[in-house]
Amino acid sequence: MSKAKVSFFWFRRDLRLEDNVGLFNALTSDVPVIPIFIFDKAILENLPKNDARVTFIHESLQKINEALKTSGTSLLVKHGNTVAVWQELMLEYDIQGVYWNKDYEPFAIARDLSISSELKNNGIESFSFKDQVIFEESDITKADGLPYTVYTPFKNKWLAKFKTDGPLAIYDTEKHFSNFFNSNFEFPTLSTIGFEESSIKVKTHNLTKIKNYQDLRDFPAVDGTSYLSPHLRFGTVSVRKLAVWAEKTNAVFLSELIWREFFMQILFHFPKVVTNNFKSAYDGIEWRNNEEDFKRWCSGTTGYPMVDAGMRELNETGYMHNRVRMVVASFLCKHLMISWQWGEAYFAQKLLDYDLSANVGNWQWAAGTGCDAAPYFRVFNPEIQMKKFDEKGVYIRKWIPEFDLGYVGPMVEHAFARDRAIATYKAGIVK
Repeated sequence: MSKAKVSFFWFRRDLRLEDNVGLFNALTSDVPVIPIFIFDKAILENLPKNDARVTFIHESLQKINEALKTSGTSLLVKHGNTVAVWQELMLEYDIQGVYWNKDYEPFAIARDLSISSELKNNGIESFSFKDQVIFEESDITKADGLPYTVYTPFKNKWLAKFKTDGPLAIYDTEKHFSNFFNSNFEFPTLSTIGFEESSIKVKTHNLTKIKNYQDLRDFPAVDGTSYLSPHLRFGTVSVRKLAVWAEKTNAVFLSELIWREFFMQILFHFPKVVTNNFKSAYDGIEWRNNEEDFKRWCSGTTGYPMVDAGMRELNETGYMHNRVRMVVASFLCKHLMISWQWGEAYFAQKLLDYDLSANVGNWQWAAGTGCDAAPYFRVFNPEIQMKKFDEKGVYIRKWIPEFDLGYVGPMVEHAFARDRAIATYKAGIVK
């Protein structure tokens, strides 16, 4: 019996049908397309069984599958080792090509090289496309071709190129849905892949919040954020449509999208930042790394209300307001002298919008060890931050119900912690 002649589009960080570059290119080829998603065991085995991000991915895939059914096709969902999955598919189908959108993280780059090599050894070509960014790893460089390591000149070059390149192409995939392979694959339950539904949910994004983004973004008691970050992380929204909209609506929000791409290209060009300081001069810092202090930070019982409210919000919802993220990160690294890697790892477990490049970049910014980072002698005062950005204590009381009932005192005095941090940094920096 002859095998069906097909091509595949592999969903990864692009969980949408509309304006999807790789999917568009697959559908405009002359071979019927099977859309596929692979739950990678190498990733899943390190996650809790009720991980909220896995629930969100599963829900997003369900929406894609329901939409595909209206076009007489369905989503193929696999669970296993990615190389093994593709080896099985090559035995089952006469594969003419495999399409995907590029990922710029070290693990993903290695995975994609492995898969493309496996496919090539079997006479199958793979095609990768830029989709999750406006400008990728080498689109924005200095005059000598080297990557930027300071944000502002990167941003200026990004904006100049954004303007001169003209309107961004929007990829109308729906016009080509007739080129999907006719199928009715069984869609797996969460339990099939060894997971259970999380009680923590990703909120629906709201673009109307962005119109006043610059005025509201620093106040955690105000529901002034768009909740776009998890959707950008998993690609349920198009960054091209978002950037075009932001350029017309709010320049401050557009700059946040540029920060996202800045950290992505830093990670691509300097993969050591995943585990090591970008500035090697900071490698000599002697962190205290006290486990009991770290537990108090994780549980939100440091005695500093802004820090504790933020950590409790994170633990309960998977979110944390951006202003508060800066405060809690600074507190861990500067007040407690616990290395940024510990905080980065905890955020990686908890954040719904966890993105390796942004998480590493922002943690090293807070610690002072990263590119274009806050200077080491800048130490946020959590009390001043609370008075400035939550003056009436609305955010604090939401997450700390016992706040007015004799709240626990601070675990470390601010002035002492600040002096200790500056002295320790100063002594540890390699001249």
